[in-house]
Amino acid sequence: MNWRQLFDDRNKFFWVLQLTGWIGYGLIQYLGSFTQEMRDIYMVIVALGAYAGFLLTIPLRYLYRRIWNRRPAWLFLVVLVASFVTAALWAVIDNATNWEIYRFGYRPINPLFYFNYTIAKWYIILSWSGLYFVIKYYQMLQDEKQKALTAASMAHQSQLKMLRYQLNPHFLFNTLNAISTLILVEENKAANKMMSRLSDFLRFSLDNEPIKRITLAREVEVLMLYLDIEKVRFEERLQVFTAITEDAARALVPSMFLQPLIENSIKYAIARLEEQGTIEINARVEVETLVIQVKDNGPVAVHEIPKRSNKGGGVGLSNTAERLKALYGKQYSFNLFANDPTGCIVEIRIPWQVV
Repeated sequence: MNWRQLFDDRNKFFWVLQLTGWIGYGLIQYLGSFTQEMRDIYMVIVALGAYAGFLLTIPLRYLYRRIWNRRPAWLFLVVLVASFVTAALWAVIDNATNWEIYRFGYRPINPLFYFNYTIAKWYIILSWSGLYFVIKYYQMLQDEKQKALTAASMAHQSQLKMLRYQLNPHFLFNTLNAISTLILVEENKAANKMMSRLSDFLRFSLDNEPIKRITLAREVEVLMLYLDIEKVRFEERLQVFTAITEDAARALVPSMFLQPLIENSIKYAIARLEEQGTIEINARVEVETLVIQVKDNGPVAVHEIPKRSNKGGGVGLSNTAERLKALYGKQYSFNLFANDPTGCIVEIRIPWQVV
C-alpha cells in the first residue's frame, strides 16, 4: 500500500500515526534521560508512560468525531476539558507507575501528588488534539478538492460532447435533404450509395466518444466517408487531395474534429463554385507539433476571408476551436488564412502525441 492509498484509508492512517507518534514520544523521553543518572529500569517506565498516552488518547478520537459538527465555541470548550481530564488521568498513571517500579513502592503523603505534571501533560494532549483536527480538516479539504475536480471533469466532458453533437444535426439535415432530392429525380443508385455511406459515418459517430482521441489516419479514413456522401451531391465538382506524412498519420487527434472544417469549406466554397472545387488536407510534424491544414479554392477573395469566418455558417469553425481549447488549453493554435488566388486555409497546430 503506497502513501496515497494509506492517506485515503482514514482508519489505517489514524492507527499508523497514533502508533508512530507515541513511539516517537517514548524515544524522545528515553533520550532525554541520558542527561541525568538513570537506571536501566527507567526504560520500562518510559515505555509504560507512552503506552498509557497511546491508550488514553484513543477515546478522544471517538469523542471528537461525535462533536465534530458542533459550534466552534462549544467544540473548543470540550477539547480543553477533555484534554485536561485525559492529562490528569495520564499523570496519575505515570506517577503511580514511576513510584511503584522505579522508587520501590513509594506512596506520597498527599494524594494530590498523584496529579504532578498534569499541566505539562495537558500541553501534550492539546498538541495531540490540535494535530488530530488539523489532519481531519486537511482530509476534508482534499475531499472537497477531489469533488470539485470530478465536477469540473464531468462539466468538461459535457462541454466537449455538446460541441461535437451540435454539428451532427446540421450535417444530417443536409444529407437527408440531398437523398430526398436524389429519390425525387429517380437517382436511386446514387441515393442508395449515399445512404450506405451515411450509415457507416453515423455508426462511427455513435461508437466514438468526442472526448476520446484516435489516430489522424483513422480520422481521415472516416472523413472520407463524409466526403463520399458529399461527392454524390457534387459529383465531379468536388475533388479531394491529401498529403499526410507518416509521423502525422500516427498522431492522436480529437475524434471527428476535421469534419466541421470540411463541411464549412463545402458550404462556403464548393457549393458556390460553378466549376470544379478542390479541398486539400495536409498534415506534417514540426518540432513535436502536429500541423494540419485544410485548404479550398472557394470564390472568396483575400480581403473577404474575415467576413467568411464571421458568418452564421462559421459554427463549425468556432466549435472546432472551442473543442481544441477545451482539450489542449493554451497548447494549440487555430488560424484562418487566405488561399492563393482565392479560397481559404484553416491551419491547426496541436501537440504531436502518439500511442
